[in-house]
Amino acid sequence: MAKTKTLPVGVGKVLKRLHYPLGVILLCVRWYVAYSLSLRNLEEMMAERGIEVDHSSVHRWVIKLVPLFEKAFRRHKRPVGKSWRMDETYIKVKGQWKYLYRAVDKEGNMVDFLLRAHRDKAAARRYFEKAIAQNGEPETVTVDRSGANLAALEELNADTPIKVRQNKYLNNVIEQDHRAVKRIVKPMMGFRTFRCARIILSGMELMHMIRKGQMQDERNIKTAAEQFYSLVA
Repeated sequence: MAKTKTLPVGVGKVLKRLHYPLGVILLCVRWYVAYSLSLRNLEEMMAERGIEVDHSSVHRWVIKLVPLFEKAFRRHKRPVGKSWRMDETYIKVKGQWKYLYRAVDKEGNMVDFLLRAHRDKAAARRYFEKAIAQNGEPETVTVDRSGANLAALEELNADTPIKVRQNKYLNNVIEQDHRAVKRIVKPMMGFRTFRCARIILSGMELMHMIRKGQMQDERNIKTAAEQFYSLVA
């Protein structure tokens, strides 16, 4: 695991204000976004190791550090294929359903993700704009029978020719992939704010991509945990 003195300036400044050993902070952050654990689960697990950590502290660490991990990961993310399967899934925020837009390529690699408050053409277009900006233009996008997703792609096709397919069965791969995130979200009993939901979900997606082998690794780091920690090394 990285030492504080080797950390990038931005990460070092955040950690300096958190007043806990680096190893404890990074372990709690990784466990929270990698496994089906609540904040109170982590508080108890740390107590069993003789470390007093309040669950609210763990939440604060996640909110402050996950955006830095995601920014670092974006620089090391492997390119994805040109055939995408896109769909959205429901996420509860403050008692209301919001929409997590996601896509994978035909090999099952995560293309990108975006949490939106509404499920409509504007939300779908914003997702596609982000995904294309981060990953380049796809040749083909497969969606289900959602009229909003189709309308967003048709609007984009005025400038960028993308072959669009509407086929529920071809989209099984992305529908199955939703489960990896939903399984971790379940013990959290929903999110308090949209901002917290967006950040925590990005941490889950990040860990999911690392497990899939989507991180370029020049240092030949073997495990998913070590790759996660290397993002702040």
